[in-house]
Amino acid sequence: MPEVKAGARRPGRPSADTPPLPSEREILARGLEAFADLGYDRASARELARRLGVSHNFIHDRYGSKAAFWRAVVDDALGAQLSLLPSDDPDADPADRLRAIVAGFYRTTVDAPGIGRLCADEFSRDSERLDYLYERYVAPTLARIKLIVDVLADAGRMARLSMDVLFFAVVSPASAMAQMPLAHRLGRSTQAPRDERVAMAETLADLAVNALLATGGEGRPRR
Repeated sequence: MPEVKAGARRPGRPSADTPPLPSEREILARGLEAFADLGYDRASARELARRLGVSHNFIHDRYGSKAAFWRAVVDDALGAQLSLLPSDDPDADPADRLRAIVAGFYRTTVDAPGIGRLCADEFSRDSERLDYLYERYVAPTLARIKLIVDVLADAGRMARLSMDVLFFAVVSPASAMAQMPLAHRLGRSTQAPRDERVAMAETLADLAVNALLATGGEGRPRR
């Protein structure tokens, strides 16, 4: 084994002028933006490394693979988002419970539009990543909403809806927080302050829940 002289750098050690690695939080946040901008397939290891500000082999060394890095990004982003949802109050009126959860979900998208863009891309592709999103995040969240919807349907205050209709009725409006280029063309200011965007999230929640309640027990709007 060759002798390593005192003060010599071992192979793989960064040089003195190598910039420090970004924090784990920064790495995952940059990863979210990269996957949201490029989609999974176009986010090559080289491009990810460039956007993260790390060496080309960093993702493999730290996470094992691009797929594992994607899962780490998703778990960090969606885990944080879902942790902000309000707790359910079983003693409150079911309509108010539904409104609180939907409004809470929309509010969480205000500060994390990249999540919506990533999910919108993955929802259109039949893949293991979609399975991951559905099993870990979509199904549990939708089940929580459906419990309240079933109470309202039992009381004749809302139509009974299939899971797919319920999902698109409740979740799709959140795209208003993620699809910013289109929103700007529709008249939203590019400099809209956060409180204005939160107010819009609340308005969208009211519209979504009021539309669901308007179906009554017949599956179509009451006249």
